[in-house]
Amino acid sequence: MQKEGQIRIPSGCAITGVISKSGERFSGETAIRSIEPMHDRSNGLGGGFAAYGIYPKNRDLYAFHVFYDSVRAKEECEAALQTSFDVSAAEKIPTRRMPQITDEPAIWRYFALPYDKLLQSTGLDEREFVAQFVVKINTQIPGAYVFSSGKNMGVFKAVGFPEDVGRYYRLEDYEGYCWTAHGRYPTNTPGWWGGAHPFSLLDYTVVHNGEISSYDANRRWIEMFGYRCTLLTDTEAITYIIDYLNRRHGLSLKETAEVIAAPFWNEIDSMSPEDRKRYTYLRNIFSGLLITGPFSILLGFTGGMMALNDRLKLRSMVVGEKGDRVYVASEECAIRTVEPTLDRLWSPRGGEPVIVRVNEGVRV
Repeated sequence: MQKEGQIRIPSGCAITGVISKSGERFSGETAIRSIEPMHDRSNGLGGGFAAYGIYPKNRDLYAFHVFYDSVRAKEECEAALQTSFDVSAAEKIPTRRMPQITDEPAIWRYFALPYDKLLQSTGLDEREFVAQFVVKINTQIPGAYVFSSGKNMGVFKAVGFPEDVGRYYRLEDYEGYCWTAHGRYPTNTPGWWGGAHPFSLLDYTVVHNGEISSYDANRRWIEMFGYRCTLLTDTEAITYIIDYLNRRHGLSLKETAEVIAAPFWNEIDSMSPEDRKRYTYLRNIFSGLLITGPFSILLGFTGGMMALNDRLKLRSMVVGEKGDRVYVASEECAIRTVEPTLDRLWSPRGGEPVIVRVNEGVRV
């Protein structure tokens, strides 16, 4: 007889997200309730949330969330922070004791800005300086892992079912204008705190359902440009690819989606001359960043959210709208649980990005 946990479910993992286009902030309880009906899509080996707009009093500071496995790792990381950043606050992230959440690391957060003199001496802009610092900590200080590093946002993740993770971090006490959530069912990689979703760099966060068969090619390409994939999961590479294309190369999110979920060559050949030229250019220039395999992705970023399926739509994803809110989830039940009546509900086509932003003029 097969027991629970012995059956491989390649379509497992659950994702959900909700954003208010008016910038209205709402409790993390909404995200917890939305992910809970998809409990059976995960197996307790990882859950997590990304939240935007949760630190309005420190909106102009980078919020570093860090796991520590040892006192020494904490001391080394804090020394590095104080050398490079003006740290305004350092504190434990509040949690509640729960029997379902075990083997907790120390979990701290820091609000900080890079020293101006260091930015001037390195010639780096602020975001690149922070990105390089995060990579440095995560690769050079054993036992320290910066798992969130954006402004006015934060990632909260752990080993456990997502609804338990949300309550462990007391997310009902936070309010944000955008939330994404993930329930993990790892198939090829271990379940550990760092490997839970979302994955984050700066304000980019990614939750993902699927399996990236092009991971090795994607990893080799992206690591040529200073990134390091150390977290034992393919989703980490997706986050770095989006950062590389959108922030460092200045591609729009639509163009970024056209790289990672590009049309087939026979589709490109049948396009208008202008579109054929653009897609051919993107596929040739960024050939190593085409992601293959089944996936559905939710990207969070400051002021918005993007949903994207692989070009064959091998993973489920539905989108709903109600008033100024947009919902995305692996299953319709996740949306209906928090919003029973919708103005619109649809399933995006494979490779078709759904990009939602807060209204122009809204401060986030």
